[in-house]
Amino acid sequence: MSATQSTMLALGTRAPAFTLPDVETATLRSLEDFAGSRALLVVFLCAHCPYVLHVAPALAQIARDYANASLAIVGITSNDTEQYPQDAPAPTARFAAKQGLSFPILFDETQGVAQAYSAACTPDFFLFNERRALAYRGQIDESRPMRGPDRPGKGVCDGADLRAAIDAVLAGRPAPELQKASIGCSIKWKAGNEPSGM
Repeated sequence: MSATQSTMLALGTRAPAFTLPDVETATLRSLEDFAGSRALLVVFLCAHCPYVLHVAPALAQIARDYANASLAIVGITSNDTEQYPQDAPAPTARFAAKQGLSFPILFDETQGVAQAYSAACTPDFFLFNERRALAYRGQIDESRPMRGPDRPGKGVCDGADLRAAIDAVLAGRPAPELQKASIGCSIKWKAGNEPSGM
């Protein structure tokens, strides 16, 4: 299991627009659908990644804990489904239901949205404030999944880093200055879509 780090998009970047189909209903959802919330969390994820499987319970708990707060959450899956059919919309919808992910997950078939966000890995977290300026990008917490019997994981995922950032943004404060890159599986790019340098 090789690890890729988030590119750490510049803080203050405006949330790139998107219009993508929901993996469960195929209904088109756009950035404007999440207007009105004080914070917006955009999570790039996929159904097969062990790093996503590791954080999924904590992410589901965050969605439950902040259900009555002014936080909107949207997941986006961008992997090449010809190479990774388990990340296609139907399997992703089943994965979300199994994991208790109550927020919409959208399918970025062209990978254009992942490119616009400079997403690099799954999971990759982008938290925007009320003005939709990027306030936090980085890890959910310090935990890591098991990487084999001789490379144990690192603690239980509780979402501490992401929760601290969400709490700050909802309170109208800057997110913590110390932001460590998220780490996970690389986004599975289609030929010709790979970011430069890959």
